[in-house]
Amino acid sequence: MRGQEVFVLDTNVLIFAPEALEAFSDAEIVIPINVIEELDRFKAELSDRGGSARLVSQRLDELRELGSLAQGIQLQQGGKLRVELQVPAQEDLPGQLDINRASNRVLAVAWELVQRELPVTLVTQDTNLRVKANALEVPVMRYLNSSGSNGFYDGVKTIQVEKNLIHQLLLQESIDLTELNQEVVDLDDFLPNEGLHLLNGSEANEDLLAIYREEDKHFQILERLDNVWGVKPRNPEQRLAMEYLLDPEIHVVSLSGKSGTGKTLLALAAGLQLMLTQNLYTRMLVSRPIFPMGRDLGYLPGDAQEKLAPWMQPIFDNLELLIGNPKTGRGHSASGHQELIERGLLVVEPLTYIRGRSIPNQYLLVDESQNLTPHEMKTIITRAGEGTKIVLTGDPHQIDNPYVNEKSNGLSNLVNRFKNHPLAAHINLVHGERSQLAELAANAL
Repeated sequence: MRGQEVFVLDTNVLIFAPEALEAFSDAEIVIPINVIEELDRFKAELSDRGGSARLVSQRLDELRELGSLAQGIQLQQGGKLRVELQVPAQEDLPGQLDINRASNRVLAVAWELVQRELPVTLVTQDTNLRVKANALEVPVMRYLNSSGSNGFYDGVKTIQVEKNLIHQLLLQESIDLTELNQEVVDLDDFLPNEGLHLLNGSEANEDLLAIYREEDKHFQILERLDNVWGVKPRNPEQRLAMEYLLDPEIHVVSLSGKSGTGKTLLALAAGLQLMLTQNLYTRMLVSRPIFPMGRDLGYLPGDAQEKLAPWMQPIFDNLELLIGNPKTGRGHSASGHQELIERGLLVVEPLTYIRGRSIPNQYLLVDESQNLTPHEMKTIITRAGEGTKIVLTGDPHQIDNPYVNEKSNGLSNLVNRFKNHPLAAHINLVHGERSQLAELAANAL
C-alpha cells in the first residue's frame, strides 16, 4: 500500500497562495523548518509578499494551539500538517546540491522522504527547483489553484453572416435568441455580458456589435460611439471594452491584451468620464504592482508619491494625453493630473496600501494586474465598498512576478472565475493601435 500522500511545500507556494497550507485534503502536508524561517524574514515587509507571510504565520500559530507541529496536527478538512525539523547533511545528498541554499534544503527534505519510500510530491513555483527535483527523481509539481478552464476567455464571439441579416438586425435595439438560431451555433455557450460580433464577409465595413444580457436572454445592439474624453474606439474589441467600462451595472471589468492595444488609455478615459462628467464616483484610485521596482519602496528616496513617480509615469502620460486633448474642450493645463491629485479626485497608490481598507464609491483601476497572485487579486476585489467599480488591465503573456505564469496569475484566475457572473465583463484586445512599428514589435519581438 502506498499510504497517505505527502506534499512538501516550498516557501513560494505559501507566498503565492496562503490557502495552500490547508488545500490538500486527506494528505500529509510537510513544511520544512527553513520555510518558516523564510516566512519570518518576509513578514515584516510592507508588501504583498509580507502580507502573505503574515497570513501563513498567523495560521500556523493558530494550529500550534491544537498540538505539536513537529508530530503533526490533524486538519479540520482532513489530512495532517507537520513541520519537518531535520534536514539531511550535505554529505548524504547526491550530486553537488548546496545545502546552504534555502530552496535546496526544501528539496533535500523531499528527497529524504522519497528514500523512505513514501508517496511524496514536492510542490514549488520555482522552475529550476522542479528541474533539480526531476533530476533527483523526486516527484514534483507546480501549485495550481482551482481556476477552472485553462483556456483564456476572449469575451467575444465573431460570426460571419449574410449582409441582409445585419441590415435587418440593425433596425432593432436588441436581438432575440431565436432570430440567430440558424446563423449562430452553440447559443447556450454565451456567457453574461459576452460580446457578439456579426461580420459580413463580403464587405468589411458592414458589421454589428452586441452584448449578451443574460437577465432577459437577448443581445443588446451597440450604437456607434463618437468619443469619450477624446478617445474613439478603433476596433470592435475596444468598442466592447468602452461599453463595459461605462456601464455602472458592471462592477468588475477586465481588459487583457498585448502592449499598445489601448487597455490603459480606454480605462482612464472611461474613469474621467464617469467621475468628472457623470459624477458617478467620488474619485479615481489608480495603482500598479511594483515588481520591476522591487517589492519594498522604503529604501527609495522621497515621499510616497516621489517613490512611485517613475513606475506610475505611463499612467501620468496617458492622463496628460486625455486631459490635454483639444477634442475634450476642457482646457486643462499640461500638469492636469497633478491638479486632480491636489483636488483629491485622483489618488495614485501602491497596492500594498489597499490591504485592510474599504473603498466605497470609487473608480479603482489596477494596471499590470497580471503580476498579481490570485490571493492578492482577492484582497483587492474584497476591498470594494458600495458603489465602487474595479477595472483590471494586463497582459498575461508579459509577467514580471516569478511566482505566477500566464495561467496561474491573478488576472487570468479572475477572468475564469468571474466569466459566468453578470456583475463582471471581460474583453481581450488584439489589435495594436499605437503605430505599425509598435504593432510589429509587440508581435515579433
